[in-house]
Amino acid sequence: MTERPRRRLRVLLAKLGMDTHTVGITVIGHALREAGMEVIFTGLKQTPEMVVAAAIQEDVDVVGISTLSAGHTRSLPKLAHLLEEAGAGDKLLLAGGVIPEEDKPLLHDAGVDAMFTMGTDTRDIVRYLEEWWARRQAAEEVA
Repeated sequence: MTERPRRRLRVLLAKLGMDTHTVGITVIGHALREAGMEVIFTGLKQTPEMVVAAAIQEDVDVVGISTLSAGHTRSLPKLAHLLEEAGAGDKLLLAGGVIPEEDKPLLHDAGVDAMFTMGTDTRDIVRYLEEWWARRQAAEEVA
């Protein structure tokens, strides 16, 4: 029996709204690429609708949003809802940047799987994604 080759993890990174701070998302993108993941960066000033369309078109496994503005309590739940509505609710939704502790339960309940705030070690993000991907691949092999 020949083993089917494993596909590399594909991650879409995006900045929603008028937030133009790119240092954090650039650092994360480099760390994920160094770890062997495919990374697609949509660029700046994206809407939730644009991110969902890109995630589907690029057939990604993970959608990562970097946020430094206060709009995350509106835009991230909308993004999660639109992913679900488009039949892409199986994609892991991550957020990072400036997210106050008190906002995390609301975002988690809305569908954001994990949040990595400023100062998170990139190795922790890579490890989180690698472990998630390994679990997902193992589940697909069983199915």
